[in-house]
Amino acid sequence: KIDGTLGGFIRSAVRGVMWILTVIIVADALGIPTTSLVALVSVVGLALSLSVQNIMSNLFSGITLLIAKPFVAGDFVDIAGKTGAIKSMGLFYTMMDTVDNTVINIPNGDVTAASIINYSKEELRRVDMKFCASYDDATEDVKAAILEAAAEDPRIMDEPAPFIALNQYKDSCIEYVVRLWCKNSDYWDVYFGMNER
Repeated sequence: KIDGTLGGFIRSAVRGVMWILTVIIVADALGIPTTSLVALVSVVGLALSLSVQNIMSNLFSGITLLIAKPFVAGDFVDIAGKTGAIKSMGLFYTMMDTVDNTVINIPNGDVTAASIINYSKEELRRVDMKFCASYDDATEDVKAAILEAAAEDPRIMDEPAPFIALNQYKDSCIEYVVRLWCKNSDYWDVYFGMNER
């Protein structure tokens, strides 16, 4: 399925090439020297290829993405610092819906050149969090409170088990790192729910 504009462009390009070949063949048949004409066509072709270099780069990048499939429509991804759900993939642009309901069209050349983080690829996802507690609070009490908060959410998996460790001594508090596992679709509910509890 080719977009109507793209189809018209391809037809016009093919028609132009056919006319150029026809003129060269007729000129050669009439005995007109075609060497300078071929050289002129070559220079024009080179200038044209340089002018559409980015377009061709996006086109071949789009074909690469369609073959490699690093993501599909609906996947939640991070591409070159832009985060959102893939809406569609075209030959020239990849369309993304962001969490604040804006649409970003990213040239496919930029997509293939960037690192792609696909958050939707795996069924399970780890929730990484950090909490701070006073130096006056016993470490074991803080860990027990965090475990209790995690146990209240049935979406948090028992296996792999929640991980809690003392991470850093800061100026006014002790920082704890918490790692929880849940289904990919439950990630944000688990994250915000854990913050509230």
